[in-house]
Amino acid sequence: MAIRDKIYFASDFHLGSYPATQSIDRERRIISWLEDIKADAKELYLVGDIFDFWFEYATVVPKGYVRFLGKLAELADLGVKITLFKGNHDMWMFGYLKDELHADIVSNEKIIELNGKRFYIHHGDGLGPGDKKYKFLKRIFRSSICQWLFARLHPNLGIGIATRWSKHSRIANNNEEKFLGEEQEWLIVYAKEILENQHYDYFIFGHRHLPYELELKNKSKIINLGEWINYNTYAVWDGENLSLKTWNSTK
Repeated sequence: MAIRDKIYFASDFHLGSYPATQSIDRERRIISWLEDIKADAKELYLVGDIFDFWFEYATVVPKGYVRFLGKLAELADLGVKITLFKGNHDMWMFGYLKDELHADIVSNEKIIELNGKRFYIHHGDGLGPGDKKYKFLKRIFRSSICQWLFARLHPNLGIGIATRWSKHSRIANNNEEKFLGEEQEWLIVYAKEILENQHYDYFIFGHRHLPYELELKNKSKIINLGEWINYNTYAVWDGENLSLKTWNSTK
């Protein structure tokens, strides 16, 4: 029997994004990856924007994703601990996935320690300098008043509005991402600012969509997990090292 000792990190699946046919193909790809890691996964961190839109009404959730959710349920039943981060596309997670998957739901950052190494994990939205417009909108969207008002909409209307909105996102338009340099990449700037006051061995982010890993000062490392539209990237902690990897369906 394989030893469950690996911890996996992935983000930005954007399941449900436009067009729907690509989302279904991506869901199958992700399920194949989850099947591959099933034997040795101890924990699984999904670091936001797993769904292109998610809202939990009192008795309704967005349709679809049954194969993906079923695979997560299988992992949970096998004893794999699942942690879900709220992203900017799926910030309206409440109790459904927690109850069904026994998952931890994280609204902002989560700090963990593994084998004496400290990890700072966050989806990445709203961090670092600039983007004041989004930071303002994030406060509104996460407010209990906004959530209560949206819940008053019939699901056909509410989810329909979100679906039309997603057709104009950078994922739907497949905008090319380019590394801007250390001084312009806001998550790197943010990590460096934190390191001025407190040490973390690893920073793990999503949101940026561009996979990269970079050594910072004092042996700290930042990893952006990328996305699964173009890259199929994830990170794995093997007990000693954290590495960014690319899943290959033909391996």
